[in-house]
Amino acid sequence: MAWRVPLADIDFGVEEEAAVLRVVRSRWLSMGEETQGFEQEFAAFIGAKHALAVTNATAALHLACIAAGINLGDEVIVPSLTFVATANAVRYAGGVPVFADIESEDWLTISPASIERCITDKTKAVLVMHYAGYACDMPAIMDIARAHNLPVIEDSAHAIGSELSGRKLGTWGQIGCFSFFANKNMTTGEGGMLTTDDDALAEHLKVLRSHGMTSLSWDRHKGHAWTYDVVDLGFNYRIDEIRSAIGREQLKKVGGFNQRRGELTRLYRELLSELAPGMHVPFTRERGTSCYHIMPVLLPEGTDRFQFMEGMKAEGVQTSIHYPPIHRFKNYAGQTQFLKVDLGMTENVGRREVTLPLYPAMKDGDVEIVVNAIQNQIAKMK
Repeated sequence: MAWRVPLADIDFGVEEEAAVLRVVRSRWLSMGEETQGFEQEFAAFIGAKHALAVTNATAALHLACIAAGINLGDEVIVPSLTFVATANAVRYAGGVPVFADIESEDWLTISPASIERCITDKTKAVLVMHYAGYACDMPAIMDIARAHNLPVIEDSAHAIGSELSGRKLGTWGQIGCFSFFANKNMTTGEGGMLTTDDDALAEHLKVLRSHGMTSLSWDRHKGHAWTYDVVDLGFNYRIDEIRSAIGREQLKKVGGFNQRRGELTRLYRELLSELAPGMHVPFTRERGTSCYHIMPVLLPEGTDRFQFMEGMKAEGVQTSIHYPPIHRFKNYAGQTQFLKVDLGMTENVGRREVTLPLYPAMKDGDVEIVVNAIQNQIAKMK
């Protein structure tokens, strides 16, 4: 379908084309100089001591759970209002995701109070997700984690460049996990990154990323090693040089991308307040500085979401849902080990949330098209 306003779009130029050509001409396609450069530049951007590139953010989350010591039967507190990979990664490591509720209709991030209610003697970690690029209440969450001696993993897939109290998200907990999927603020198509300030964790993650081996093909190619040992049950979660090269170019642009996303978000808020006041807009009172990954809104209570989204589609505007709560999926539903607290706020938001188009190349006029379409649909459904 040819959308008047699509949900998301990438912003590639001649710089990304030249980066791909540079790799092809180098004749080295797996983790080498481009990946090392990407890791160093990303670490500097985020303000972390170490950054390790991987094939996608799900791999990053899986490795983070293993490095954090999650074993069979260990409980990890997670939000349900997130992409399913957040919880799946815990299960890959043998752990049990325990779902905490979100804060409120205004803050769709995991609730510190709900986290505290989920803690048992089986709890081994907390895995937060910075929904839409807006910061979780990290000071409160870190206080709880320290009181119970729990590591914190940050799912920062939405939060490339977001900050809280002068610190980038992904640097508050022991490990940060980032995504470069095609709809993210910077993209390599697929791809992910781990960040940490812990030297021992970084070394462990590095070994886990590539089959548990003590050296890489690149090390041997450069004459830095002649053989290797296998010291852990690792995985093949390596990234390739083409994606790393694209990532380096995208990283140069992400600050500008985020700035434009912020401008569009503020315009959305202004127009929605004026033309569709019944639509609830979360995160209007910001905590820290967001990268504005997506534009979530909540439909008025009782609105038929399917009818609304079909109406938007008829006007050429693509919308989505972020997210169907994980605990409602067939693979999770009815399993009592995942549920320890009431998830009423998650349930409420899960029924009403709709994601509007947001990407740096949008024009102000595109936002007006979207909001006018919303106004039309709300009027039809009264």
